[in-house]
Amino acid sequence: MHYLEKLAEIEARYEALTAQLSDARVFADQQNYQKTAKAHAELREVAEKYREWKGLKKSFEEAKALHEDSSSDAEMKALAHEEMTALTAKLEQAEAELKILLLPRDPNDEKNVVLEIRAGTGGDEATLFAQELFRMYSRYAEAQRWRVEVLSTSLSGIGGLKEVIALVEGQKVYSKLKYESGVHRVQRVPATEQQGRIHTSAVSVVVLPEVDEVEIEIDPKEIRIDTFCSSGPGGQSVNTTYSAVRITHLPTSTVVSCQDEKSQIKNRAKAMRVLRSRLYEMKLQEQQKQLTQERRSMIGTGDRSEKIRTYNFPQNRVTDHRIGLTLHQLDRVMEGKLDEVVEALIAYYQAENLKQAAVSA
Repeated sequence: MHYLEKLAEIEARYEALTAQLSDARVFADQQNYQKTAKAHAELREVAEKYREWKGLKKSFEEAKALHEDSSSDAEMKALAHEEMTALTAKLEQAEAELKILLLPRDPNDEKNVVLEIRAGTGGDEATLFAQELFRMYSRYAEAQRWRVEVLSTSLSGIGGLKEVIALVEGQKVYSKLKYESGVHRVQRVPATEQQGRIHTSAVSVVVLPEVDEVEIEIDPKEIRIDTFCSSGPGGQSVNTTYSAVRITHLPTSTVVSCQDEKSQIKNRAKAMRVLRSRLYEMKLQEQQKQLTQERRSMIGTGDRSEKIRTYNFPQNRVTDHRIGLTLHQLDRVMEGKLDEVVEALIAYYQAENLKQAAVSA
C-alpha cells in the first residue's frame, strides 16, 4: 500500500476516534473511554502532520495553476513561482517527517527506564566519573521534567559511585535514553595526579525499559530472597536491622540488591522492579541474537561492551563514536544539556530505519 493511502486510513481512524470521545455512551464507560483516548493520542501526531501536508499540497497546486495560467501577468507568475519554491521545501520536510512517523514504533519508547551506572577500569577516578555521569543524567531528567528515584547505590572510599541504579519516570524516557547504553570513556588529569598526566577511565551505562508483572512473570519458586544489614563505604554497617534485600533469580543466576530504604518491604519491591527489567532485557537480547547483523545494527541498542562515547576534559570535547559527532562543549553536556547529542542519535537511527524500510519495500 502506498504510504499516502495508509495516511488517509489513519486520518479516517483518528476522526472516528474523535467522534467516539464526544459520545456520552463512550464516556460513561471509563475503561472504554481510557482505551479510546489512548488510541486517539497515539494517532494525533500523524493525523495532524498529514493534515498539514494536505494543506501545503493544496496551496502548492493553487500556486502552480496560477503560474501556468496564460492570463496571469509576468509579476503574478513570478510571485506564484516564488510561492511554489517555498512550498516545495515545506512539502519535502513534511513528507520526510511523515515517513518517520510511519516507521514501526519501538514498543518500549513510552516506558520508564531502569538506569544502571557502574565504574569500570580506572579505580577511584572511574567512581568519580560514574558519580558525574549520574549527575549529568539527573540534570537532563530534571530539564525533561522526569522523576529520578535512586534504587541502590554503592559508594567508593573517596565518595565516588562504584554503582548506582535508579528508576527514571516520565514521558517517553526510554525513547530518549535508550542509546546511552555502552561504555563511556573519560580522559582527564585526576586530582590525585601529581605530574599532570592524562588518565583514561571507563564507566558502563545500561538503560533498561521498566516492565510490569504482566510482561515478565516471575515464578516465586525460581527466586531466592536474602536479607542483610545495609552497609556504607568500606562495608561498615549503617543500621542494625535486616532491611537490605538481595534477590537471586535461580534459572539465570541474576542477582539484584537494594538497600536504600529502611523498610525491607520497600527494598524488596524496588529490587523486583529491577529484576523484571533485567530479565526482560535478557529476553530481548536473546531475540536479537536470532536476527541478522544488519537488523541488529538498525535496532541501535548496541553492544554494552562497545565504547560509545569519549569525554575529553582538557579539550572540553565530547565525541560519540557511533555517529561521528564531536562537540566542543563538554562543560555544558556534563551539566545535563544533552539535547544536541540525544537528538543527533535519534535522527541517525531514524535514518537507518528509513533505509531499511526502503530496502524492504
